[in-house]
Amino acid sequence: MEGLSERQYAARVGLSRGAIQKAKATGRLVLHEDGSIDAEASDALRAQATDPSKTRKPPQPKLTPVPEAAVSAVGETLKEQGMAAPPVGSGTTFLQAKTANEVLKAQERRLRLQKLKGELIDRARALSLVFRLARQERDVWVNWPARAAALMAADLGVEPARMQKVLEKHVRAQLDELSEVKPDLR
Repeated sequence: MEGLSERQYAARVGLSRGAIQKAKATGRLVLHEDGSIDAEASDALRAQATDPSKTRKPPQPKLTPVPEAAVSAVGETLKEQGMAAPPVGSGTTFLQAKTANEVLKAQERRLRLQKLKGELIDRARALSLVFRLARQERDVWVNWPARAAALMAADLGVEPARMQKVLEKHVRAQLDELSEVKPDLR
């Protein structure tokens, strides 16, 4: 046999044996005298006779670009766990992304479990509670000079109105300093 068999040529060009038989019957292949297929000549003839828009191209996997934010999130997650993170812009391997995904799922499950056990509270609720407690504390201190001034004035032998004025001045100064403190509930 000088050339290739139908099966061999079909495997070479990525077509079915039936498609090769059809091309052979319609004269789109070059054959040797023994009926075998002349591969190089047949390839050239097929390239001339075939409409490129009607050829099947092997399906290409559709790769969508990964946003840079997602890649950096993978890197941050890996760093938090003490693992090597890829430099930004160099790309993340599938294994690194899968590892980061598994770590994130484990963290999420742990948080959900802690919330169910009552170990975690809602951030907005905590902020509201801290704000309410701070306001109550401030109100107690604002009203304190009026209650304590008369008693202190009697102990010291000074005028109650003057004592209240001095106490209010110092309490307000202290409250102004405390108002600059912002709780960080991260």
